[in-house]
Amino acid sequence: MARIGVLALQGAFAAHVEKLVALGADVVEVRRAEHLIGLEGLVLPGGESTTMSNLLVSSGLEHPLRAAIDSGLAVFGTCAGMILLSAHILDGRDDQISFAAIDATVRRNAYGRQVDSFECDLDVASLDGPFHAIFIRAPAIERLGSGVEVLASWNGRPVLIRSARVMAASFHPELTSDSRVHRLFLDLVESQLAVR
Repeated sequence: MARIGVLALQGAFAAHVEKLVALGADVVEVRRAEHLIGLEGLVLPGGESTTMSNLLVSSGLEHPLRAAIDSGLAVFGTCAGMILLSAHILDGRDDQISFAAIDATVRRNAYGRQVDSFECDLDVASLDGPFHAIFIRAPAIERLGSGVEVLASWNGRPVLIRSARVMAASFHPELTSDSRVHRLFLDLVESQLAVR
């Protein structure tokens, strides 16, 4: 049973916890640095990336979390979480946190405001059948490095990506009844554990 943390400072963390528990993971809600101890994977949820940046600083989590990611912790970022994991952020504030865990450039709120939120079916690599995705003030991926794999695209743009130990999604897989994208992350965690 993988021990997975979910950053629980702001955003849709409870829905991620529910999905991961249903898949059999041992889940820790991460609010303090000591909650990172012993984790084998971590989810950075959707929410508001500027607010999350501020809360990471005020909670004292920014530097311990950066150290954990830099030391090889498997991570999955959705929406705002993807922004935090990306190497470059467009339309962000100057003090916006970037953990630079995946070689991607993303643009905040690129798909529009809250009223522009939408749903669509995605063909996701290695999944049997389409995944119904929910996009809410979603970031867009503008550039990918050579080591980043595209798992799903919408209208010709990547919306689900993966590198060796990092997954990131423009959408909110935790808001659907489908747990297959979370299963992909757990598979990534387990593959990382197998090579240690």
